Parts: sequence; C-alpha cells; structure tokens
Amino acid sequence: MANKVTIPRLQQMKRDGEKIVGVVVWDYQMALIADKAGVEIMSVGDSVGINLWGQPNPLEVTMEQMLTVTQAVRRGTERALLSCDFPYGPLQEGVDSAVSAAIRFVKEAGVDMIKLDGAADYPEAVTALTRAGIPVWAQFGITPQTAMQYGIEYAAMSGADAQVAADMQDRLVAEAKMLEAAGAALLDFTNSGPVVGPAVAEAVSIPVIGGFGGGPWLDGRVRMVHAAIGYSAKHLDGKTETYANVAQTAFDALTAFGNDVRAGRQIKGAPPVKK
Repeated sequence: MANKVTIPRLQQMKRDGEKIVGVVVWDYQMALIADKAGVEIMSVGDSVGINLWGQPNPLEVTMEQMLTVTQAVRRGTERALLSCDFPYGPLQEGVDSAVSAAIRFVKEAGVDMIKLDGAADYPEAVTALTRAGIPVWAQFGITPQTAMQYGIEYAAMSGADAQVAADMQDRLVAEAKMLEAAGAALLDFTNSGPVVGPAVAEAVSIPVIGGFGGGPWLDGRVRMVHAAIGYSAKHLDGKTETYANVAQTAFDALTAFGNDVRAGRQIKGAPPVKK
C-alpha cells in the first residue's frame, strides 16, 4: 500500500522530530485494529507465553509457537512494519543459529525485521542478520544486572538520581553507537530515564524507541496492546491507569449474556426468532 511504513520512513521521522508508535500484538484481530489505528511498528513479543497463554516461565515459548503467532499478526498487518522476537535459544546458540531462525521468520511469517533482546552482548549477530538482508531492532539498556553493577536497586531505577544516570551515560551511549555501527536499524532502549535517554537518542542517527521505563525523551514508545487497553483479568481489580478497561467491559458483557440465558431471553446478536 502507498503509505506502507518502511525503515527509511522511521529514520526520517526521527530527523523530523515525529514520534514513532509501536505496539506489541499477538493475534490477528488486534493486529487489524492496531494497523487501522495507524501505529508504525507491530511487534510480536515472546512475552506471549506469560501474558496470553499463562505460561509460568518466559523460556517455555518455542520457535514454532512464535512462528504461528507471528503468522497470525502478519495476516492482520498491512501498513505497519512487522517485527518479532526470537524465543530463547537461537541467539544464545550462536550467529549461524540466529541467522537461520531469522530467515525462517522472514520466509514463513513475512516479518520486516527481527528484534534482538540483549543485543549489546551479541553485536556479531546484529551484523550477521544485517548482512543477510534482515533489519535488526536491537534491544539494550538498564537491566537488573546493570543496576547491581552500579550499586542500586533495579526497582528504583526509574527514580534514580541524576548522578547515577550520568555515571551510566557513557557506557550506554557507547553501546548504542556500537549497535548502530554493527548495523542495527532501530534501538529498543529499556529503562532509559530522562537523563541517559535523551543523550542516547541524540548520539545515534537511528530511531531509539522505548518500552518499559521509556519516556517522551526518546524517538518513540512501544506498549503491549493488552496493557494499553486493560485487557488482562488483573485490570478487573487493578488501579493502573489504562486507555480503556476491556477486562471490565468483557466481564460486564459476559455477565449480561449469562443473565439473558438464565432468564430464558434471546441473546443479543443471535438470529431473530421466527414466530
């Protein structure tokens, strides 16, 4: 389509100061909705196992499962750029394994790019995928391990003082530049903070997008659709602000449906009863 999002378009958005919108999606219907809403990036996260399927361990998600989910999102995506995560394994097994997995995602699920978690530890994989013609969205940032190295609690990172953030700045700017030099098309900066975040975004020419712990100081934001719309059951009793409360709407609708059935009334949306 004429307004199909491309990586050059995202890079131009950064130069023009336009913010990039990304969402994490796991199903066809939500992909249709998000694409129509005009997001630039559709990201299929490996968090699907925990958040949608109830798996207790994020490492349980398999390559075949990620392919199936990504294929579904691909069918619902026309305009946005489609990215997907590796499950645990291909990246950790080495460059050849990472390239083979990425090729499968391109051929079997039609992805536009691959997001590599912890990419700062695997710059050779970033380069190898790029050489294979597969754009890379490279994730890096402040992790629990990084926080421990700086002698602070990870849970307090979002409120870390300016001095702590400044102490990390040189390292993270260097990592961002390294990933750009390795061939990354985009960066996903986790827990960026308002001090280091702007410094990193200004230090590289590629878009820097933030999910968890990001902010308006980056070139864009990515958010799980289910979190943004309050889809999860936890939102029935939760106090977290969301853009909607789909969980409550679904609960109310299903309760009303049950009441109609129990009362012997025709349910809404059913074919009319001929008299």
